[in-house]
Amino acid sequence: MNLLINIDVPDLEPAIGFYSNAFGLKLNRMLDDDVAELTGASSTIYLLKKDEGSTCSKYSTATRHYERHWTPIHFDVVVDDIWQATERAVSAGATIEAECSEWRESKCITFSDPFGHGFCLIEFGRDSYS
Repeated sequence: MNLLINIDVPDLEPAIGFYSNAFGLKLNRMLDDDVAELTGASSTIYLLKKDEGSTCSKYSTATRHYERHWTPIHFDVVVDDIWQATERAVSAGATIEAECSEWRESKCITFSDPFGHGFCLIEFGRDSYS
C-alpha cells in the first residue's frame, strides 16, 4: 500500500512555500495548474488548489473555508528535535495551538498551518509507537 496525502489550499504558491520551509519538503512537479506534488516525507503530499467557498463534493452542501477548523483527521510529523522543528514551523507561518505535552518520554506540540489545517510535531522517546 502506498499512502498519498492530499491537502486542500486556496493558493498553491504560499502553500508550497509553507510546506517546503516548515518541513523541508521539495516541489517534485506540478501535475497541472491546480496540483503540486511534494516529496521528502514518508508519503507523497499533494497540494490541491480549491477555492474558498467551493463545495467539498457533489454529495455535500458543505463548502471549503480556510480559517481554523476541526476535522477528525490531522497529520503528525515525527522529528528528531521538537524545539528546532517548532522554530522552523513557526518561522514558516504555523501557529502553535497547544503547549508541549509529554507522554511515555515523547513530546507533542499542536499547530495549525496558515490554511487552517491542524498538525502535530512529535519527538518520540524510547518507549513510543514509532
